Amino acid sequence: MNHPLHRRTLLSAVGLSALPLAAWAAVKLPMRISTPAVPDDWHAKMWTVFKDALDKSAPGEFDVQINLNASLFKQGAEPAAMARGNLELATVSAFDIAKQVPEFSIFTAGYMVRDPAQQQKIFNGPIGAELFKKVAEKMDITVLATCYYGTRQLNLREARTVRTPADLKGLKLRMPGSKEWLFLGDALGASATPLAFGEVYLGLKTGTIDAQDNPLPTTRAAKFYEVTKQVVLTGHLVDSLFIAISNKRYRALGPAQQQKLVQAAQAAASYNNDNRLKEEAQLLEFFKKEGLQLTQPDVEAFRKSVQAAYQASDYAKVWPQGLAERINATR
Repeated sequence: MNHPLHRRTLLSAVGLSALPLAAWAAVKLPMRISTPAVPDDWHAKMWTVFKDALDKSAPGEFDVQINLNASLFKQGAEPAAMARGNLELATVSAFDIAKQVPEFSIFTAGYMVRDPAQQQKIFNGPIGAELFKKVAEKMDITVLATCYYGTRQLNLREARTVRTPADLKGLKLRMPGSKEWLFLGDALGASATPLAFGEVYLGLKTGTIDAQDNPLPTTRAAKFYEVTKQVVLTGHLVDSLFIAISNKRYRALGPAQQQKLVQAAQAAASYNNDNRLKEEAQLLEFFKKEGLQLTQPDVEAFRKSVQAAYQASDYAKVWPQGLAERINATR
């Protein structure tokens, strides 16, 4: 007996089974982004550039979801989330990568990267290709582009003559509390002093510390210029962030979609890099107007002293042989 209800059910099932063939192309692939960046920061705004670029080059293909302020995953948890397939995109730091790819710790060392231009040449060239291959193998993520995060400079409570690391002897330089940061502070010639970021302003005001180091935008945002008298342009750490995607998502895409993602990431990175460099250049004039003395030390003397300290340390033991020399030779 051909029951009407059975017939309707069968027809419905046949219709539904055909739907994916026609509708699948209309389904947008979720692209969840997690970042600790606050809305006003350039590496938060760059994700809108990324989204707009994808919407233009691949209309209807991707559902880009931007989550700021670490609202989706806390800072540092993104690589594991991407490896599990619970997150598609994030920015990861050299410190994040070095936890799983120890040789990458070379980029957490002072003066390993000279300036933002060299940074881009390193990571967009053979060195970057070699290391990013290891990142893909060990972390199950693919790096799409390199962002400039800022260059750390010294900011002193009282002005002094600073030409070489010897001029910082006895200076209580506030650093983040980890051993890696404290090593850098000592390598600069100062007496590295651990102090929470929230206590730095008062520490400078009262003399608990003599100096702090941060990229210039942070020094302005935290108003450290109100309680300091000098910026020493040591440029001791050119910091990077890497736009990365989960291999689970990336490898499921076709070559054309992968290329569109790379292009969108590069557009986002360029937007961040250009604006961050402009801001840093403008801040020199800002600090001058606030009455701070700007000092240009012998950066080469600092570089040689700091790199010698790292080469003699345990940190250098995990660096691939000859890598530091190849980085230094990159022009």
